[in-house]
Order: sequence, then structure tokens, then C-alpha cells
Amino acid sequence: MGARTPNQVDRRVVRTRRMLRDGLIALLHSRPWDEISVQDICERADVGRSTFYVHFADKEELLLAGFDDLRAMLRAQLGAPAGSGAPLQFAKSMIEHAHENRRLFSALVGKRSGQVVLRQFRALVVELVREDVAMAPATPRREAAVHFIAGAFLDLLSWSLEQPRAVEVAELDGWFVAMSGAALALARGRPSRP
Repeated sequence: MGARTPNQVDRRVVRTRRMLRDGLIALLHSRPWDEISVQDICERADVGRSTFYVHFADKEELLLAGFDDLRAMLRAQLGAPAGSGAPLQFAKSMIEHAHENRRLFSALVGKRSGQVVLRQFRALVVELVREDVAMAPATPRREAAVHFIAGAFLDLLSWSLEQPRAVEVAELDGWFVAMSGAALALARGRPSRP
């Protein structure tokens, strides 16, 4: 057996990380975060514990890697650097992705998510909003608006996933952008009109 090429190793790493992520996702559908152990993830993914720890320090790091992948996917779909176009463009793609993966997102932002999951997901949304208002001067007012918008987005997304009949993605995105207008104006230092 010859030496492995870098592509062979990379494919194995990617496959193992995907199996672990998919194992975590499957578990999140059926159990609250706090009831999921690394051993549970390993068993679900059919991966040994030692292999898990080669890739991740703990289940939180695995979760964060999934959020990093989501962030990269959202930004790739936009095709433009953050802050270069209309604000809050990530929202439509995330709403669409959430509605396509309703069970997963319900586990991430729903009642069973657990504080760690919700806090990490919120941090992702805060970062996406912050990037979109980066042109505004860094002030406490901007940060307050960023957190206000992120919190509103999370609540709106969670609400939409609980509805028996799905709200159209474009309509939900339009509501979000319209409702966030005053906070965006505040973040940019412009007075909002009532």
C-alpha cells in the first residue's frame, strides 16, 4: 500500500466530520442538547471516540463547525462581500434553508434546543447582522441595533417554524427587513421616522 495523497486524506477527514455532524443533527431531532453526549454522537455516526477527539475537542466545537459551514454557505449564496449590498441579505437565504430543514432548525431555535445551542446560533446571527452594518461607525448604538435585529430575526424565524402553514420565504424576509428598518437607521446614525 502506497502513501496517501493529500486529496485522499482530505476526503477521509471531510467524510468523518460530515458523519459526526450528521450524527449530531439526527440526535438533535430527538433529544435536547443537554441530553446528548459525545458517546451518543459517536455511536450514531459509527465513529470511535478517539476519532471524534482527533477532529473536535467536544460537542460544542462540533456544533460551531456546523455553524461555520452554514455561515460560509449563506455568504457563498449571496456572492458579494458582507456589507456591500442591501442590508440583511443573509436573512432570506437562512429563512429558506430553515424552512427546507424545518426539523433541524426547530431543534436549533426551538424549545428543546438548550442554552448552548441557542447562544451559539444567536452568536452566528449577530455576526451576520454586524457584517451587514459594518459601514456604520462602531458605536454602542450600532451594537444595540445589531443585537436588537439579531434577536428579532431569531424570534421571527422560530415563530415561522412553529406555524402550521408555512409563511412564504419572500414574504417573511420582507417583513423582517421592513421591521428592521428603524434599527438599521439607528445603527447608521440616522434618525428614524415614526
